[in-house]
Amino acid sequence: MASACESDEETYSGSESEASDDLDSEQQSDSEDEFQAYTKQPCKYYNRGVCKDGARCSYLHVCKYFLTGSCRYGSSCKLNHSVGGRRSAGASSRTVDQYAASNPQLTDGRPYQWQINDGKGWKDVGNDHIIEAQYSLPHSKSIKIYNTPYGAVNIDFSRMRVYGKNLRVRRLDDGNTMWFWYCTLNRKWKKYGDKDSKGNQGPVKSSDIERKFQSDPKSSFTFTSGGETLEIKFPEMQQVGKKKKRKVTRRPSFRLQQAGIGATQLVLPLQRISLGSKPQWKFEGDRGAWHDFKHRSGTATECSVTSDEIERKYQQNPTDCMMFKVKGQSYKLDFRAMTQINEKTKHTRRIKRVLV
Repeated sequence: MASACESDEETYSGSESEASDDLDSEQQSDSEDEFQAYTKQPCKYYNRGVCKDGARCSYLHVCKYFLTGSCRYGSSCKLNHSVGGRRSAGASSRTVDQYAASNPQLTDGRPYQWQINDGKGWKDVGNDHIIEAQYSLPHSKSIKIYNTPYGAVNIDFSRMRVYGKNLRVRRLDDGNTMWFWYCTLNRKWKKYGDKDSKGNQGPVKSSDIERKFQSDPKSSFTFTSGGETLEIKFPEMQQVGKKKKRKVTRRPSFRLQQAGIGATQLVLPLQRISLGSKPQWKFEGDRGAWHDFKHRSGTATECSVTSDEIERKYQQNPTDCMMFKVKGQSYKLDFRAMTQINEKTKHTRRIKRVLV
C-alpha cells in the first residue's frame, strides 16, 4: 500500500481541494474530546501560584498570558504553555510558536480572528475570511494585503509574521478547528490519508498525526509504508525516510464566519485594517504568462464570465466552485485548489487572485 507522500511516481489526485473530509464517528468523537479543553478559561488560582484542586480543577492550568500571546517570559515561564497540559513549560521552537499562534488563543466567539499589532495593541483585520481561506490552502506561503494604514502588508504563514515591517500577526482560534496535514509530492501538496490513483488508502490518517502533534509539538510521528519506516519530525516540519526528505505542513479546514456572531456586533467597534483594493482574477496560459478573466468576444478565448463575476462568487464562499464557458466548452473554477478544469478534456490550469 503506497504512502500518500511516499513515491514520486504516485499521481497527485488533487483531493486537498475539497473543502473538508468527514472523519468517521470514532475520529470525530476523539476530536471533540480533544477540543473541549480549548473552550475552558485559565485558572486564576494557578496563575497566582497555586490551585488547591490540582488535577481535579475544571479550569485550564495554563499561563493566561500565553493564551493571549503576550507572555514576556516565553520559554522560561514557570507556568504551563500547553493547553493540553502534556508538554513541558520550557518547550520552545518555531513549530511550537506556530502551534501557539494557531490553537490555544481563544476568539471572542468567532471561528477565528486574524489580528495585527503595531505596538499599540492587537487590531482585528476586517474581511479576514479571505486571509483564512488563503491560509487553509497548503501551497500558500503568504498573502499580500494592499491599502492598509501600514502600506502593503505581506503575511508570512510559516512564521506568522509580517515581512519587512515592525508588525506582529496572529490567528486566534475558537478551539474547534479541524487541522489537516500535508506533504509534498511531485511538487504539489497531498493530504495524509487520501487515496492514491489506484484507490488505495494511505497508511496514516491526518487526524492521527494531529493527535500526536497536540500531545507534543516537539516530538515526531512514525509510521510504516511499503516496508519503509517514515518519520514526520514536527520541529523541522519534514517527513524523513531512508532515501528522501519531504516538506510537511499543517493547515486548518476552512470555515465561513457565521453572520451575526461578531460580524457586525463585535468587529465594527474595533479598529480594523481594511483589505481594500480591487481584486483581479487571472489564469495561466500555455507559456506561463498570466491573463485576466474578461469577455473576449469573437476570439479563441471568448469567456462567459468576468473577473468581477468570479469575485462575487468567491466572496460568497472562498472554498466553492463555479462553472463558465469558453467558446462553448465548459470549465470549472475550483477556488480551494485555485485551478481551472476543462470538463471535457480534464486539462487543468492554475488561476490566481491578485489585488491591483
